[in-house]
Amino acid sequence: MAKVITGKVRFSYAHVFEPSAAQEGQEKKYSVSILIDKEDKSTLKKIEAAVEAAKQEGKTKFGGKVPGNLKLPLRDGDLEREDDPNYEGMMFVNATSKNKPGIVDENLEPLMDKEEFYSGCYGRASVNFYPFNVSGNKGIACGLNNLQKTAEGDRLSGGPSAEDDFGSADDLL
Repeated sequence: MAKVITGKVRFSYAHVFEPSAAQEGQEKKYSVSILIDKEDKSTLKKIEAAVEAAKQEGKTKFGGKVPGNLKLPLRDGDLEREDDPNYEGMMFVNATSKNKPGIVDENLEPLMDKEEFYSGCYGRASVNFYPFNVSGNKGIACGLNNLQKTAEGDRLSGGPSAEDDFGSADDLL
């Protein structure tokens, strides 16, 4: 298992206080999409090296060699999420875990308030990469370890805020 501590990233689709299932009937997991600026060569190199190490580690799971059609965790936001401006110029990984991640602020104080860590905030992530071979699907997965919030950011809620919807008090007249 190859562990990576990222540089500054942005978090999206954060389900880090309560586990959630992507589809009905699936196992609930903690998850977050980690957006990495394409300019952050250091973090991207660490992830690529960890994925490569997981490929080698997985050879036994893959029947002695690394197949060419492996599902890989590092994806290009410009190609896969071209309709979402938040993914523009970003690479991303989706990290999941059955266990609740530790979540701290910049001073390493635990964050307990669900309003403090949200889709759109910035920070660092501790993730690990490991091989899987399940029902014919082979690939490298990204496991979620811990999260650190280091900066605020615009919320990525996907909808208008209450303030936008209801405007100013002058509209009540």
